[in-house]
This record gives sequence, structure tokens and C-alpha cells, in this order.
Amino acid sequence: MDELNKYVRFDWAAKRMLRDKANFGVLEGLVTVLIGEPIKIMEILESESNQESEFDKFNRVDIKARNSKDEIILVEIQQTRELYFLQRLLYGVAKTITEHISRGNVYDQVKKVYSISILYFDLGRGADYLYHGQTTFEGVHTHDTLQINTRERDAIRMKAPEEIFPEYYIIRVNEFNQVARTPLEEWIDYLKSGRIKDDTTTPGLTEAKERLLYLQMSDKDRAAYDRHIDNIMVQNDVLGTSKLEGLIQGREEGLVQGREEGLVQGREEGLVQGREEGRSEGKTEVARNLKQMGLSLSAIASATGLTEAEINSL
Repeated sequence: MDELNKYVRFDWAAKRMLRDKANFGVLEGLVTVLIGEPIKIMEILESESNQESEFDKFNRVDIKARNSKDEIILVEIQQTRELYFLQRLLYGVAKTITEHISRGNVYDQVKKVYSISILYFDLGRGADYLYHGQTTFEGVHTHDTLQINTRERDAIRMKAPEEIFPEYYIIRVNEFNQVARTPLEEWIDYLKSGRIKDDTTTPGLTEAKERLLYLQMSDKDRAAYDRHIDNIMVQNDVLGTSKLEGLIQGREEGLVQGREEGLVQGREEGLVQGREEGRSEGKTEVARNLKQMGLSLSAIASATGLTEAEINSL
């Protein structure tokens, strides 16, 4: 990517630039591509993304928007590096819901929340770079999906729980390793590398090409952005080194444990083998004595368990 077409990474833009109303089109494009319908941002709500430290753990952007059905939707975008990620995710959604319903309102004022988590860290196991989750209630025995009676515009209609309960999108940026062909893949490629195709028509990325150019920033903002990128590189290097050291230590501990277990197993096998050999030698000695006493081969075989051929060879 040449310097003239270098774009600001999304994790920086979400914190410093996308709160500007002139740049709402970028966020609108991301959410539109993810949920599959056009949305229009009404406002960016106050959130933890106001923190200014370079090492902020929280980076939330809460969006109040309208969808194509003119319903108000709250969208929470999180970029987090936390140990208790799922707990933090649940807390963030619950906080978003309760913050935006006034005391005394009836529950039909609760708005649906879309939680979009953009992760630049290793979350756990999983082969995909995008995961989606929502709440449904399935019959334990019948396996049908429950629908609920609800009043809407003075009429009773059936509503599925997934129309009301939050939906979650988890984007594992570092797991994306393919050529960007679809609008969604173009967005993930930008989230990971800051690349935008010259001929893109993807919602949000056409706006990003105009609004998020690195050279359009002030000298002060460019310097802060460069420090941010340096910090990410250092952090990734530290994490990579830690993983490598963990693998090496794990192998060494595995070898030591393997040797110790081998010694224990060897002792146990030796005892078993010794007992078996001892029994065999004892039978042979008894058979030899009985043979000297003149007992018949059949009687000796019955007493020791040895074959007549084995007794003859003594």
C-alpha cells in the first residue's frame, strides 16, 4: 500500500474519527453489511470510548440507529482485549439496554440490541472469522420454535424471541486469511490490514476511502496514530514471544514428565515381569524335585502346570 492510499486502521478510527457525524457513513456501511439491511445512524451515544489513554482496555462505540422498517436499533461495537470477554459482552449488552429505557416506561420500550465485537486478539478455538448468535426457544420434546403473543399498535401478533433478544456478531480479525471477494470479506480485510480496494463499491468502504486517509490527518494525529501502531506491534510481538516460550516450556515439561512416567511405568512393568519370571522359575524347581522323586510326568504336569515336554527337558 503506497503512502498516498494509506488508510487509518478501523480500531483507531472508531475511537477518534468515526464519532464525527460527517463520518457516520463508514459505521453505517459496516453494520449494513453485517445485519443484511440498510441502517441510518441517529447518534453516537456516550460510552467508554471517550477514554484517551493509549492503553485503554475498553473501546466501545454505542450507536442509535433506525433500520429499514423504521425501528430504532441500538448497536454496540466493542474492540476488546480482555480475559473475561464473554462476561464483558453480556454486561455491555445489558448496560446498553437499561441505559436507554426510562424508569416508569413499559417493557415494550426495550429496543433490540446488536452487539458487534471486533477482536484483534486470540479468543479461543474456532475455524471461522465471523460468528453470529441469537436467542431462540426450542421445544425439548417437539423441537418447534416458540413464538410469543405481543401487543403492537393495538393488535395482538406473534413475535419470535429473536426479534427482541440481542444478536451478537463476533469478528475474529486475525483469523481472516483469504482474498476479499464479497462486501463482507472486503470489510474484514480492511479491519485486519487497513486495505481498501481502489474500485470498491462496498457500503462504508467507499466513504472510508475519502474520510480515513492517513495523509489527511493533522501532524499531531498522525504522530499519535503512529504511536498506536507501534504499540500494537510491540504488543503482538510480546504475545507471540509468550506463546513461543509457552510452547517451548510445555515441550520441556512434557519431556521431563514423560521420563518420570516412563521410569514409574518401567518399575511397574519390571515388578510384574519379575513376579512372572519368579513364578516360572519356582514351577521349574518344583518340577525338577518331583522328577527326582520319581513321580510320573502326568502327575508333575498336573501339580506345576508345565507340559510333559517342558518337564522332560529338565
